[in-house]
Amino acid sequence: MSILITQLFNGVSLGSILLLIALGLAITFGQMNIINMAHGEFIMIGAYTTYVLQQAFIQYLPQSAFGYYFILAIPVAFIVAALIGLLIEKSIVRFLYERPLDSLLATWGVSLILQQAARTIFGAPNVAVIAPEWLNGGLTLAGVTLPYKRLFIIGLVIISLVLLFIYLYKTSSGRRMKAVTLNRDMASCLGVSTRKVDSLAFALGSGVAGIAGCSLTLLGSIGPTLGTAYIVDAFMIVVLGGVGKLKGTIFAALLLGILSTFVELSTSATIAKVVVFAFIILFLQWKPTGLVGAKVRALD
Repeated sequence: MSILITQLFNGVSLGSILLLIALGLAITFGQMNIINMAHGEFIMIGAYTTYVLQQAFIQYLPQSAFGYYFILAIPVAFIVAALIGLLIEKSIVRFLYERPLDSLLATWGVSLILQQAARTIFGAPNVAVIAPEWLNGGLTLAGVTLPYKRLFIIGLVIISLVLLFIYLYKTSSGRRMKAVTLNRDMASCLGVSTRKVDSLAFALGSGVAGIAGCSLTLLGSIGPTLGTAYIVDAFMIVVLGGVGKLKGTIFAALLLGILSTFVELSTSATIAKVVVFAFIILFLQWKPTGLVGAKVRALD
């Protein structure tokens, strides 16, 4: 029972991390049909923002205030990543709509530029982010210790999802974003400025990736290639869940996290990755639109 609880918790924890990473990609890829290969670098930006804020607290504030830096780092990482994403959308991505292959190459080039910029500013070696004291230790439940860091990440994901759904369903700008996702031409005919919505969506997706990078600092050291390891998993989750479907992204992330964890228990990490890839391929052969994707005539 303890092994089952441990693996289930690890699966949910991994799924929540993957979900936070894939959420931003689901927004940009689902609405704008832009293959953003620089998505991983926005994760890196959020991680380095957390590192910079930690160093500022160490150098300029009393030691008693250090425990609060991580709470402040979450909105700061969102804002910094969103602003850089907005700048990239205005200067590069805006001219590549309806050109998916060109957008893939351009954003890949942007990712290389951002990685080199991080190496120039922070150096090539990885740097460590020190977790606040209140995140050390764990909660013991049924003989199993659940780390506070992973519990905090799960809670952060839940809060992020709630805020995102409130924005999409309860605000006028969020409803405009959903309208453009469902039918861009009709939304444009009804007076919605699709260019403004696209800019906002790209900034929002980049900001959510920044929050994901902030949370990843709790799990290990960070470096210029931090986001590269997660970009493939993020695309898999978005496609498996259904392009543009946030509910499908949630189900897909949790499903892949739990499946990968339980397969890895009896085999290895490499075999688990192969099994996950095979599962996705077979599932998409059966249901090309994803878990909750809408069936359209073009896919028949």
